[in-house]
Amino acid sequence: MSVAVPSEEFHNGHKMPVIGLGTFMASSEVVGAAVDSALEAGYRHIDTAYVYRNEAAIGQALNKWLDSGRLKREELFVVTKLPGTGNRAESVEGYLKKSLEALQLSYVDLYLIHSAVGKIGKDDAPPSEQTLDMNTDHISLWKAMEAQVDAGRARSIGLSNFNARQIKRIVRAARIPPANLQVELHVYFQQRELVAFCKALDVTVCAYAPLGSPGFQERHTIRDRDREAALSPLTDPVVVEVARRHGRTPAQVLLRHVLQRGVVAIPKSTNPGRIRENFQVFDFELDDEDVEKLDALDRGSKARMFGGKMLKGNAIHPEFPFHDPY
Repeated sequence: MSVAVPSEEFHNGHKMPVIGLGTFMASSEVVGAAVDSALEAGYRHIDTAYVYRNEAAIGQALNKWLDSGRLKREELFVVTKLPGTGNRAESVEGYLKKSLEALQLSYVDLYLIHSAVGKIGKDDAPPSEQTLDMNTDHISLWKAMEAQVDAGRARSIGLSNFNARQIKRIVRAARIPPANLQVELHVYFQQRELVAFCKALDVTVCAYAPLGSPGFQERHTIRDRDREAALSPLTDPVVVEVARRHGRTPAQVLLRHVLQRGVVAIPKSTNPGRIRENFQVFDFELDDEDVEKLDALDRGSKARMFGGKMLKGNAIHPEFPFHDPY
């Protein structure tokens, strides 16, 4: 019997399950099995993106469940994202239609603008072969996103990797306000100002890399001077001790810390055991002392892994979001 998963409600009444399966860096060869494991464990929220190149494999896994009658479409919450090369009003519909075709769905539950920075170039080209679109216009882009809701291709729309100033500009011009902001957020980078800002505007927040993204760290060489900022929250002594006291794993403690802040989390894994473990966070709570200790681990923007060095070539773009404090 599936677990009843708590949800965060959007301004439009749609609800987003508070735990989802992240699929960044999950290749097409393995992501289908990961989705199967997640659905077996009780997940109903699956997060992907056009640039992950795994939408088709995810669509095959989802439709196997849907066609068998084990799941109904309304039980699923599927998220995908517009790539930077689609950050122009005239491109939005085409990219969403491509994603829907790959996912074998008639609509997604949430469609996000993946990046505040627009790009020019082939979708499958490496970043070095793409150029910056210095004329990125968020307002016209957002109006094209609204049109996808009108057309029934997206139930809700939102943003990813935008700062507070950019969000405010869009909210002021929006006919359909953003329902969600997806950003890097974990115990070392708690994004407290940005979360408070979004909640004041009735924009929900979803944390990617809520465990500190150990897979990303393993894949990218970290220079010695950056090692302190990149230490894994999963091995932090405070996290390990809180986990020991509760008889839980460090990953479960880190996810529980995010959830108790009213933030959705999408931990990525392709390991069936860890996928199940990451979902087993609804039967315990952190007490005030635990929360105080974990809150104190916040290192601010120096602990950011995504967007800084990873996207340093984007820093000259007028809409590069990470020059602002939040």
